[in-house]
Amino acid sequence: MFHPTPTAQPLPFDHLYSGMAAPDLEAIPLSDRAVVQFDQLLHEIHADAPRVNNDRLQQLASWLIRQPTDDAHQVIDSRLQRVHELRAMLADPDWDVHDAVRARIDRLLAYIDREDDLIADRTPLLGQLDDVLLIELAWPAFAEDVEDYRDYCAYRRLAHPTGDPPERRAAWVRDRMDELALWQHLLWVREQHYAPWNLPTRLFQVS
Repeated sequence: MFHPTPTAQPLPFDHLYSGMAAPDLEAIPLSDRAVVQFDQLLHEIHADAPRVNNDRLQQLASWLIRQPTDDAHQVIDSRLQRVHELRAMLADPDWDVHDAVRARIDRLLAYIDREDDLIADRTPLLGQLDDVLLIELAWPAFAEDVEDYRDYCAYRRLAHPTGDPPERRAAWVRDRMDELALWQHLLWVREQHYAPWNLPTRLFQVS
């Protein structure tokens, strides 16, 4: 199955993406109780997320440590950028976020804003690994909303719809539906034959 991820390169955590060997040593000390609480929070946000345990976290931490420094920071930073996008979506008066989605995002942001979470943020390189893992594994819970919001922002920049927020969103939906109808029509035309396909091979006979 396809699992939406916040970047084009998924973290090698879930078995669908990883073939990593187990780490030789623990990359970072973790409390089993804190890992269980992290896993519970993850599944409160996204019930179908993969399970998180100490072994898999150590495996991921070891993988990150082995990356070139710039690549490791890119792994972290690229996912933290999605946090800014989530905050903008919640704060945008033009965008109506469903209460259930807002609650999930609020729980994720509340965790990320903490400094005393599973891995202390001050820990070199690995300090925000738990934050980005939560973003990664919880992302399918609101990925569709984020994609719609991105599209609406692009539409708003280009079309400059007028009216109040509901009217601007309605214009976006209407124009996107018109584009979809046109695309479906063009697809239908492309698949048609210019002449009936079942005409006899010999149309005329000269005696």
